[in-house]
Amino acid sequence: MDDEAAEIELLEQNLNKTRQISQRMTSILTSFDTRLVKLEKSILPLYNSTQLLTKRASNIESALQKIDEVASNQEGIAVEEALILRGPQPSQLGVYKEALERLNASIAFKSSDRDSRDTARLVETGAKKLAQLYTKLVAEGSSGTPPTGIEITASPFPPELLPTLTPLVTFLRTLPQPSTHPSHPAAPAILTTLKEAQRGYADMRGSWIKKCLESQGRWIVERAETVDGVVSGKEFGKWVDSILNVAEEEYELLNQLAPLLASSSLSSTYNTLLTPVISLFSSTLSSLTSLIKRSLHKYTFLALSTYSSLLASQSRWDDLLIRRAGRKDKDNDFREGAHSLRAVCLRSFPEFIVDIKSAGLGPGKGGELSTGLADFTISTVQYMERIPNVKDAVGSALLTLGDGNWKMGDGMQVGKGSKLGDGDQQIILEHYTYDVVSTVVNSLTTLSRTQKRPAFGSIFLLNNISYLRTRLLESDLDILSLLSKPTIEVLNSNFRTAKAAYFDLNFSPLLQALAEEKGSGGGKAATKERFTRFFDLFEEVKERHRMAKVLEEDEDGREQLCEEVVKLVVPSLQRFTQRNREKEFSKNPSKYIKMSAEEVESQIRSFYS
Repeated sequence: MDDEAAEIELLEQNLNKTRQISQRMTSILTSFDTRLVKLEKSILPLYNSTQLLTKRASNIESALQKIDEVASNQEGIAVEEALILRGPQPSQLGVYKEALERLNASIAFKSSDRDSRDTARLVETGAKKLAQLYTKLVAEGSSGTPPTGIEITASPFPPELLPTLTPLVTFLRTLPQPSTHPSHPAAPAILTTLKEAQRGYADMRGSWIKKCLESQGRWIVERAETVDGVVSGKEFGKWVDSILNVAEEEYELLNQLAPLLASSSLSSTYNTLLTPVISLFSSTLSSLTSLIKRSLHKYTFLALSTYSSLLASQSRWDDLLIRRAGRKDKDNDFREGAHSLRAVCLRSFPEFIVDIKSAGLGPGKGGELSTGLADFTISTVQYMERIPNVKDAVGSALLTLGDGNWKMGDGMQVGKGSKLGDGDQQIILEHYTYDVVSTVVNSLTTLSRTQKRPAFGSIFLLNNISYLRTRLLESDLDILSLLSKPTIEVLNSNFRTAKAAYFDLNFSPLLQALAEEKGSGGGKAATKERFTRFFDLFEEVKERHRMAKVLEEDEDGREQLCEEVVKLVVPSLQRFTQRNREKEFSKNPSKYIKMSAEEVESQIRSFYS
């Protein structure tokens, strides 16, 4: 028990000590709290002052940062402005494009109208500098020595310029325009700049194309006076093809290099580009037409061949130079030139017929006439031989003229011929060639009758009719396709008539000299007279054939004619000689029989050798 009481007492003592310590700690904490309250009251004014200073320091720092940013921006704009004003360099085009793109971006995001206007002026200047580079490159590609030759497939554009020009054009197309950037301050001015650049492109390319083509056009006009008309007309057609090839190539190049791709802009630019070319075409065709009008007879086939070439190119011309250029039909210089040339062609047909008729009037009544080929016979054959080369043009022109309206002075009124459609070209060609052949034959017949000595007239007629018939019916130039059956019959029947007249006027007198007249008897004196008459006439025929060559241009025809003459004359002479030798009509027969039948045959064959 005593131990427990002692432990309790010890515990009470410790508890009292603990209580005393707690009271001291409480007293100390109370003192700290009082001091802290006093300290807080002392520090609070200082804290409030410090916060105000911190805010001011933050504001100052923000102001300094803003000042640094503005200074940096002004320095960047100065650099961009220097780059823009210097202009783009072909080797550094990307750098220039990036600068303009940054300026356009700054316009889109800046709130200051004043800054936007200044930047827009800089963008406008940059656009002008790019347009100047574009114009410089196009001018470089549109200069130099033009190509030579009559056939030009394209007006060359240096391929080495395209790697620079193509990306430049691509960027020009992205510049602000009212249609794509309506709020951009520089858009209207940029559009004006691009229009001017595109107009300059059209002017330069148009002048270059004209330069490429004009020497060939001038050469064709100069040659037209000396070369064959069909050949010259085909050369003109090749030149027109060159114009069309160049126009098509330029249209593709314009689509590739035009800064403005709106259809109206392209059409307007293409039209401006083509204006010098169309003017060159019109002046060249006008020069050819004037040359033809000075001597239509000489240049008939130049007119027809040129007209044929125009007909072949008309649809392609309408597509490339009218529709794509947005031109109207009333401004179609091609059709106007073709119509003017067609009017000349229409004149040529009746005038050719009139020329043949006039030639039939001959040198005048009783005038001398050569037995050779008449000029109009040769010219008619040449005319007919050339028609297949321009068959379509001749058929088209004749249909326009009207069937039969080429027969001027025959009592036919213009427009009163039979009505034929576009598909009747073959019919009207046959009608026209029939009238040409008939007129030639009639003129030749008339001329042959004006000869003082009919026998020479018969040789003239045979030579010309035979030449006309042979060259038309046996030609390798497809002339037969132009001739109707009545035309062929006219040639054949008149050839037979001419040959019969030739026999009648040259060899029938020989046969008549050998013939015994009824009731005259067969006395020796009559026989002597007949032999004398025969050989006298034969000498005349021999002299006539020495002076006048028969069928000189037709070897086969001469041989055939020779055989017919031999069969006509020699057998009759043989029979007459044999019959009268037996009668011993003379003591010296060789005095009257000057040549044997074989010698006469040899002489006849010499006529045609």
